Amino acid sequence: MDFTLPNFAPAMPEIFVLSMACIILIVDLFLTEHTRVVTYLLSLITLIAAAVLTANLDTAEPVLTFSGTFINDSMAVVLKLFIYLITFVVLVYSHNYLRTRQLYQGEYFVLILFAVLGMMVLVSAHSLLTIYLGLELLSLSLYTLVALRRDSVSASEAAMKYFVLGALASGILLYGLSMLYGVTGSLDIGNISSHISTSIATPAEHSIVLVFALVFVLVGILFKLGAVPFHMWVPDVYHGAPTSVTLFIGTAPKIAAFAMLMRLLVDGLGDLHSQWQTMIIIVAVLSMAAGNIIAIAQTNLKRMLAYSTIAHVGFLLLGILSGTLNGYASSMFYVIVYALMSLGGFGMIILLSRAGFEADRLEDFKGLNQRSPWFAFMMLILMFSMAGVPPTVGFYAKLAVLQAVVEADLVWLAVLAVVFSVIGAYYYLRIIKLMYFDQPDDVAPLAAGFDMRLAMSANGLAILGLGLFPSGLLTLCARALNP
Repeated sequence: MDFTLPNFAPAMPEIFVLSMACIILIVDLFLTEHTRVVTYLLSLITLIAAAVLTANLDTAEPVLTFSGTFINDSMAVVLKLFIYLITFVVLVYSHNYLRTRQLYQGEYFVLILFAVLGMMVLVSAHSLLTIYLGLELLSLSLYTLVALRRDSVSASEAAMKYFVLGALASGILLYGLSMLYGVTGSLDIGNISSHISTSIATPAEHSIVLVFALVFVLVGILFKLGAVPFHMWVPDVYHGAPTSVTLFIGTAPKIAAFAMLMRLLVDGLGDLHSQWQTMIIIVAVLSMAAGNIIAIAQTNLKRMLAYSTIAHVGFLLLGILSGTLNGYASSMFYVIVYALMSLGGFGMIILLSRAGFEADRLEDFKGLNQRSPWFAFMMLILMFSMAGVPPTVGFYAKLAVLQAVVEADLVWLAVLAVVFSVIGAYYYLRIIKLMYFDQPDDVAPLAAGFDMRLAMSANGLAILGLGLFPSGLLTLCARALNP
């Protein structure tokens, strides 16, 4: 049997990030509390270099390597670049926050890089095996990050819930993947798709097993996205974890979950669209309803943003269920925009926090306009965008997925989504009312450093800029899925 050396070039960014994570882990052993900034800077350099490597790999045609288990295509390149960008900003936001809470440890940065590596593998997966490996590397890193604050009862409780429910969801997903392998006889997503398309009129038992496999796979994916009824972990984990960890969990992993959805459902099980469309319609409606309605009752901003995430996942699924290329591109646009909005939302909590004080209650935003008119304006842009108010980019994200739903002759679903969006606008506008029309309880100046202020300003202005000129990102998403 001849052994052919695989083409390592498409996986160079993954190899580089893995190597740097191991090097940073060793280097950090020799650093003190005062010199740990080296770990932070090395992590930022790793993300920049990985972005350069990934951008240079952009090709017109998809490239398969490692016996067809790994793919480099336009979608993978675009999603990876946004994962690097968002993780870079997460580290900048987290820098001073970690310092003031005795969490400025090397393992935080190393775990972030391993989570990024898991997301990169997941985005480029072309085999059931690679999907599961990427997902587990990401999940295990996130479980540990949530439990990073060992002396916090709420963080430990959140980590336990996340781990137990996450392990259950991973087991269900693995069971579904094993059933797919049993029916099709292949782990390769392309071969699975070919087998299904040529055997739609198969014996009944094959069809039944395929439907069961589809249900189990869908449950695993929807858990990772945090969709109803698999959302139980989201509010508790967002609330219990340190804000810097919540910031990370609520942003980049959503892009990786979208990639998993595309690889498994669209690329692998696309011919079963008529069967999974109904399931996703139900989940999307439930997510938009539960997320928007329950968020109204929240007084903690992290919990409110957690339920907001659930509602946004419902909107994200609207593009997927349409089953069209335009719908998939709209969902990709939506998940990137959502990650940028969520980045800013949790970033504002960190901006207002200081040693011994977490600005995670709605009351903490009272009178922010009097304390800092500029950052009150940044928060106003972010809340308008999440609510879908023009001219912010959140409006165009919702409009894009609604157009895809209308094109799929599901007008009633689009109308329902608009109704839930109007309900959701209430709790976003409530924060704006607190900032501009209430007197501040706390008049202390903002303690954030220059790098945090600069990144936060850029984040808010990017949301406004993309709203004024959305065509660039929309075109990028369309080209990534149809190069």
